[in-house]
Amino acid sequence: MFSILAEITGNLNIVAAAIAVPFAIGLIGMKACESVGRNPESAPKVLVQSIIAMAFAEAIVFFAIFLG
Repeated sequence: MFSILAEITGNLNIVAAAIAVPFAIGLIGMKACESVGRNPESAPKVLVQSIIAMAFAEAIVFFAIFLG
């Protein structure tokens, strides 16, 4: 029984990252669309920054899997 509990608690960081990352990526996309709607001339800069931010947010899951 304790080995199952140890496996469950050992994987909680991966579960938390897997749940939180899609919300973070959605929030980044929402705010990027919002900012481009307010200032259309800044679309290329906002696009590049939002893609980089999404990649960093996605990397959190890989860090949780490989280091967790």
